[in-house]
Amino acid sequence: MNYNDAVSIIDTSLLRSVSELYELESYGIQRIPAHEGGRNVVYTCENEDANTKILRIAFLTDRSREDFLAEVEYIRYLFDHGGSVADVIRSKHGNLLEEISHANQTFYICLFEKARGIRLVENHYQYREGVPINEYFYNCGKTLGKLHQLSKGYAPVHQRYRFFDKFNAEYIDNLIPSTLSLLKEKMLGLLKTLEQLDRSRDSFGMVHFDFNDGNYSIDFDSGQITVYDFDNSCYCWYMFDLASLWTQGMGWTQFEPDADKRKNFMDDYFRTALEGYTSETNIESSMLDKLPLFIQINLIENIVDAFEGFKKSGHELGCDEELAYLIKCLEDEITYLGFFHDIYSHEEPFEYEERKI
Repeated sequence: MNYNDAVSIIDTSLLRSVSELYELESYGIQRIPAHEGGRNVVYTCENEDANTKILRIAFLTDRSREDFLAEVEYIRYLFDHGGSVADVIRSKHGNLLEEISHANQTFYICLFEKARGIRLVENHYQYREGVPINEYFYNCGKTLGKLHQLSKGYAPVHQRYRFFDKFNAEYIDNLIPSTLSLLKEKMLGLLKTLEQLDRSRDSFGMVHFDFNDGNYSIDFDSGQITVYDFDNSCYCWYMFDLASLWTQGMGWTQFEPDADKRKNFMDDYFRTALEGYTSETNIESSMLDKLPLFIQINLIENIVDAFEGFKKSGHELGCDEELAYLIKCLEDEITYLGFFHDIYSHEEPFEYEERKI
């Protein structure tokens, strides 16, 4: 079933029942246009007398009831313990997760509070007027640090998957085409390196796995950040999220032509973000030294996501300039996403010549 099929079934056959389950009859329900790679059908639920809600209906078959229960239980745990996350709302039956079967298909339903504020892109990447941008960098790190600190004490009822349950030699070999043999070799080499790392409670636990400014909102009155979209959350090293936090900073200086100035900015940015992070939790210097490795692991995740997208859509394999850039960085072992390397162009950021697969 593709996205359009799911929308048709939900709108015509399920939405009324879902509204009753969550007592949304008095709300105006409007579908949010899907973003590229989106896994779910998502709606805003608005009522002038109540807070806006976000309704999420999952239709893909690659995740189980256990996966979804583990996700919403983790979100509820974070919220209950002071994590700045959009809370999950129980149905009228008291459930964090509901499921409806229709035409031999199971749909998993969750309702969330809408995060306070708006995304940075909705404010045209302008931060709070009169407030230094370093406050935002610090708050990003602090918010993430709080989530990781809470994860260190998390004892789940239902288990999410672990990193190597998905990112392993067999999966990579089946997903990545044989024409990209060098890419496969480099990916598997990085995964072998990762297998040797410490997995103690202080370094390895539940992470967001998609921490970026598209998955949190900012209250522009206070600067508070509220995180959502834990759809990819899993057990992994906390450094994976920190590497995502590092890569997020590149957008602020990606058009700077001088590589040294880009590096100076990134050093200052990440130092500020880490100050926020370590105000909430500790991270060993030996793990921080692995930042270049985990940026490469983020690259692997992005490439895997691209090829999964081809597989799910049924589209012919392709390699545009952006995907070609990611592949080139891995094949040639170019660290820090090439941001300080000759491969990088400030005029065409993160692009390389298209290639055939």
